[in-house]
Amino acid sequence: MSAMRMALESRNSSDVSGLTKAARTLRFAAGLIVLAMPLSGCGTGALWDKFMAKDDTFVDEPADKLYNEGLYMMNEKKDLKAASKKFEEVDRQHPYSDWARKSLLMSAYSFYQAGDYDSCIGSATRYVTLHPGSPDASYAQYLIAASHFDQIPDISRDQSRTEKAIAALEEVVRKYPTSEYATQAKSKIQAARDQLAGKEMAVGRYYMGKRDFTAAINRFKTVVTQYQTTRHVEEALFRLTEAYMAIGIAGEAQTAAAVLGHNFPDSRWYKDAYNLVKSGGLEPSENQGSWISRTFKKIGLG
Repeated sequence: MSAMRMALESRNSSDVSGLTKAARTLRFAAGLIVLAMPLSGCGTGALWDKFMAKDDTFVDEPADKLYNEGLYMMNEKKDLKAASKKFEEVDRQHPYSDWARKSLLMSAYSFYQAGDYDSCIGSATRYVTLHPGSPDASYAQYLIAASHFDQIPDISRDQSRTEKAIAALEEVVRKYPTSEYATQAKSKIQAARDQLAGKEMAVGRYYMGKRDFTAAINRFKTVVTQYQTTRHVEEALFRLTEAYMAIGIAGEAQTAAAVLGHNFPDSRWYKDAYNLVKSGGLEPSENQGSWISRTFKKIGLG
């Protein structure tokens, strides 16, 4: 084979190889075009625009704007549920801001106003946990206590919620003794204690009706020893006079009547106790060694 022929064949081979590569490139490009065409027919432009466009769905709103919208919904629209959502959104979008702190308290308040006490307790508890040194921590603590207090049932039902209310109210007084809420808490504590005393009296009367005087005495004794400052103590002393007279323990009956008369001379219950003792040929007379006498001296009465 001549050198010229070999050179010619080599060039032809290179040309074929080049054409092959070019053909492959053209086929690849054509394939992309073919793939793009059906996509274009299916709205590729819209899909591409969505892909490239900036997603504004979760853009944060300014904290003060959300907060003021919450105030508007609460004060103007009276929509407490919507207001609480706005306040919660501040906390979600701006968790470490001062607006979030304020919103958490307002969220608790709006829940309280709406009667959603469990949610109020949750938000207020979170506030006290996160911001114990805040000037508003006392109010958050008070909202917790008030939420329990507002759910106190009538005396015919279980009083465990009343006990929770007292514990929460006492926490307000203990933690924030000089705050304005301590005074309000003390007033509610007295009302809650009166409720517990009323429950004891109701059960005691029930036992009296069943002529189970020992069980009745135990209930009235609880009122006298634990709830002396409630309005029920006067009746409790009369019921003790009645129960002791019924089982023939005259000395305790006389002491109960005497202590009642000494501490509550104008009480109608004293008049009843006095007449009851007199009907048995006795007079009200205090035995200083009686638990009744000792109890009242211990608390500064009598």
